[in-house]
Amino acid sequence: MTRILKRNKTIIKVLVWLLFFVYIAMMVYFLFFSEKYGRTVSDEYHYNLMPFSEIRRYIVHYDVIGFKGFMLNIVGNVVAFIPFGFCIPLLRISYRGFLNVLLDGVLFTVCIEAVQLVLKVGSFDVDDMILNTLGAVIGYWCYKIAYRIYNRFDK
Repeated sequence: MTRILKRNKTIIKVLVWLLFFVYIAMMVYFLFFSEKYGRTVSDEYHYNLMPFSEIRRYIVHYDVIGFKGFMLNIVGNVVAFIPFGFCIPLLRISYRGFLNVLLDGVLFTVCIEAVQLVLKVGSFDVDDMILNTLGAVIGYWCYKIAYRIYNRFDK
């Protein structure tokens, strides 16, 4: 019975790594190459260093920006990082703490924003970092809930 449990955990670990790799590949595509989401190369640097200014703009000017623009920017930035926060604790036991996931979320999103700035693709936006990190935290809490449910049924 113990061999079967170890085998199942190994299969789950491999599947999580595979899904995480697919997730990262999709993120790279949508963040750096997808023209549908406004990713065009520019000759200028675009950046926002004022926390909550873009978030506020999307809320205040919702009537002009519209539902689709609001969902893509505000909700999309949060939802896109939920899988990150969920997968990180599954991939490494030492990363199961809240602070580890929070720091990994911040570092990952800072790297993405820095690459966007250097490559002049999209913009370096501190609000994106806030929303992405919030998504990673939500993903972590989803992981914690799923982990507790799993432990209840595992007993």
